[in-house]
This record gives sequence, structure tokens and C-alpha cells, in this order.
Amino acid sequence: MSDLTQQVLSHLDPASIEAIAAQLGIDPSQAEAAIQQAVPVVVGGLARNASTDAGADALHNAAADHAGGDIGSILGSVLGGGGDGGAILGHIFGNRQGQAAQNVGQASGIGTQNAGALMSILAPIVMAALGNMTRKQGMNSGGLGDMLGKELQNIGQGQHGGLLGSILDQDGDGQLGLGDLLKVGSQMFGSRGRV
Repeated sequence: MSDLTQQVLSHLDPASIEAIAAQLGIDPSQAEAAIQQAVPVVVGGLARNASTDAGADALHNAAADHAGGDIGSILGSVLGGGGDGGAILGHIFGNRQGQAAQNVGQASGIGTQNAGALMSILAPIVMAALGNMTRKQGMNSGGLGDMLGKELQNIGQGQHGGLLGSILDQDGDGQLGLGDLLKVGSQMFGSRGRV
């Protein structure tokens, strides 16, 4: 499991998972399993966006905007109806946002609507963790891109690689390759502005 993914998951204690489950109207064990599927997809989407210099620069700026947040208070704000999870997901996945929710919903068994809501809850938490990691390690945009490139490689080699690949496969060849990364990277952060 990748560093950023692990860091996000480590902040989601049983009480947080129960709160998320209650928000979605599902069992906590279902919520936990779905979170294990969804976090690598969100992280992988960010990593894919950071695969170009422009994308890495835009993501670095966005991460700086989200740095300093306490994960618990962010979760409380999101569950209370605050947060910008939907907007973040729009920047991460663009026109593939619905596909991402559908795939996570199918893989986790919680359905597309719940998966979309779950990813909207998780997106600000992932951004805060990324912002805090970037600040703590003093990463510039190049360092951020390199770190997320390793994250994407780890996710691709792990159990979530197929799920992420099916969302990010832009040329329909069934594989997540360099052509997909370049095509999607040019569509995302670089051309759409900051999260």
C-alpha cells in the first residue's frame, strides 16, 4: 500500500468509519471495505494528474491550500455538509467522475450513488493529507509529481490496479499506459485551474 493511501487510511479510525457509514446509510464493515477501495482510486487520480509539469504545479498549489487541516475536523465538516469534495473530484476525474463512482460502487458493493458520496467525503481528507505531507517534507511541484508517480506505480501493481486502470483507461485498450496518462493529464489540472 502506498504512503499517502496508508496515511489517509490510518486517520480513519472506527469512529470515523461509523460516522461515514451512518451518513451513507450502510453497515460500518461495508463502509470500511468501500473506503479501502475508494482511497487508492482518489490517490491514483491525483497521481495521474501530477504526471505532467503543469498538472504537478496546479496540484502543488491546491495541496498548499489544503495543508494544515486536521483530518478529524475536516471529516466533521464534510459530514456536516461542508467541504468541497465534489469540486475536488471534478478536478481529479473530469468527465470520468461518474465512471469512477460507478466502478468503485460495483467493486465495493455499495452502489454508484453511495460510492460517489463516499468519494466526495474522502477527497478533502486526501487533499489535506497530501497538503500536510507536502508541507512537512518541503516538496516542490517536481517532488510532489515524483512522489505521486511512485504512489501510482504502487497502486497499479497492487490489488486496486485493475479498478483504477478501468477508470483511467482513455484509449479503451484495457490497460493504463503512458498514452492514457498523457491524454488525461492534459485534460485535468493543467487546463482546468486549481482545485
